Amino acid sequence: MGKFVVTVRKNGEFQFNLKATNGQVILTSEGYNTKAACLNGIESVKKNGPIAERYEVKEAKNGKPFFNLKASNGQVIGSSQMYASERTMKAGIASVMQNANSPVVEEI
Repeated sequence: MGKFVVTVRKNGEFQFNLKATNGQVILTSEGYNTKAACLNGIESVKKNGPIAERYEVKEAKNGKPFFNLKASNGQVIGSSQMYASERTMKAGIASVMQNANSPVVEEI
């Protein structure tokens, strides 16, 4: 099972990464002003992550595919890395769906 890792950015904002079992980052959040807001973001991933319709597939300016996970109100909860192909991006979505319910939250 994957895990959520909460860190503090250089600007003092909190963010989380969802990591797969192999340790690879599969979803990165926006910056949050408080730890409580960051933890609420994690709860939103747990709620929305298993729902296929919450994923928005995008293409970066360099042509690489990536995705956003959105809440029911349309707000972006987290974004993926850039992928080499649509196939690997779809595997990334499947990994987030599988790991979104992780009970493990680690704070660094």
